[in-house]
Amino acid sequence: MPQSTGRRRALGAAIGALVLGLSLAPATAATPPSDGPEQYSAQQVPAPKSEIDKSENIDHVANLPKQAPFNTLDAYGTDIAFKQNIAYVGNYDGFVVYDIANPKKPRIITQVQCPGGQGDMSISGNLLFVSTDYPRSNNTCTSEETDSADPNGWEGMKVFDVSDPAKPRYVSAIATDCGSHTHTLVPDKAGEAVYLYVSSYGPKAEFPNCQPPHDKISIIKVPLANPAAPELINAPVLFPDGGNPGAPDGISATTGCHDITAFPSKDLAAGACMGDGVLFDISDRENPRVINQVRDDTNFAFWHSATFNNEGTKVIFTDELGGGGAATCNEATGPTRGANGIYDITGSGADSKLAFKSYYKIPRHQADTENCVAHNGSLIPVAGGDFMVQAWYQGGISVFDFTDSTKPQEIAYFDRSAFNPNELQLAGSWSAYYYNGHIYSSGIQEGLDVLDLRDERTDSAKKVRYEEFNPQTQPVYQN
Repeated sequence: MPQSTGRRRALGAAIGALVLGLSLAPATAATPPSDGPEQYSAQQVPAPKSEIDKSENIDHVANLPKQAPFNTLDAYGTDIAFKQNIAYVGNYDGFVVYDIANPKKPRIITQVQCPGGQGDMSISGNLLFVSTDYPRSNNTCTSEETDSADPNGWEGMKVFDVSDPAKPRYVSAIATDCGSHTHTLVPDKAGEAVYLYVSSYGPKAEFPNCQPPHDKISIIKVPLANPAAPELINAPVLFPDGGNPGAPDGISATTGCHDITAFPSKDLAAGACMGDGVLFDISDRENPRVINQVRDDTNFAFWHSATFNNEGTKVIFTDELGGGGAATCNEATGPTRGANGIYDITGSGADSKLAFKSYYKIPRHQADTENCVAHNGSLIPVAGGDFMVQAWYQGGISVFDFTDSTKPQEIAYFDRSAFNPNELQLAGSWSAYYYNGHIYSSGIQEGLDVLDLRDERTDSAKKVRYEEFNPQTQPVYQN
């Protein structure tokens, strides 16, 4: 996710002029929710006009471009959550609901304008959770942008009821310190509630709602029977002795976490916390505990996200070198800076440790007008092997094999030419996830892409079916 000084606390012009949607504040337990955000008729915009380079074992089966009112350069497409034949795709201006029953012909069911930046998504049953990461005048979808110095500014989590995907209904909201850049859904063990581990960062003394040192995450509990009453139950300090202090050569100081991936069946989570990579014990969902902490001040600049393998014996950490807005997949940057770091997990339980094994970076050099860096991806569900698909912004989409942690190897790719060959503009694949037989990519500017991977090493994954999939809440698969 793009980041810059002060995590872009002042929104500026990143959100468009129209602010439509809910006119009512979120419901409380005693007040029925409003009828929901205003719906839009979407007008299709031209498909991205760029040449495509791809491996022979991958087919581009569909592209659905961004459509009004999300067809502006500032309305970035972001993360994806899946339920059955529906994909919920985040956007800096709200979110889009896609019908993907026919992957070759996806269609937009509805679009919800609810600006707030990032729009990180997850789903549980009929509840959709959406992150707000830029300060707003209030917690409604008709809010206006404000400054982080505003003591009345609002950021945090919003909850929608998507029982009818065509008519999302705003249920509740809850504020968190420094907003919600990302969040991770962790189900409770009784099946009665979900926890949201909220990651945020970028504190400053002049920000009343985002005070330093902010070496913590926020934990929200949402009762499934009463989603109108989310509760902030804990904000554990993860680095009581201080995280990475940072360095002038681009190594980020740790002032919170950027993203966390949970592996509920193993009671583990992996955190990408700016200057540090951490492993959590989450056996007590309300009190996650750091059990191991690693750094790489040679090649990592900003620990961005994490992915376990299916056995929970490895973690891939990504590095967002250049904040997502720089050209870092060129010859000058080299093969290890801005790469993934692959770690094996040794030991077990509270004695688990992360052991570095290798780096993986896409092997194709990109132009200096293409922002390119490791970004969001997921496992391809293949038993007996470790395969991952990953977004690389304008570096495209890469599929790689990391079964041997020391020798990761790309096996497929999809890559467009530069969004603007004359100027570096933010574009490319933000999230690329494998879901029920296809790869789905949310493009910052390109809309929704659907890819069909055809390779004997991964074809067994086509048989794996999920009813629900949040990539940062890893399930265990069998095939």
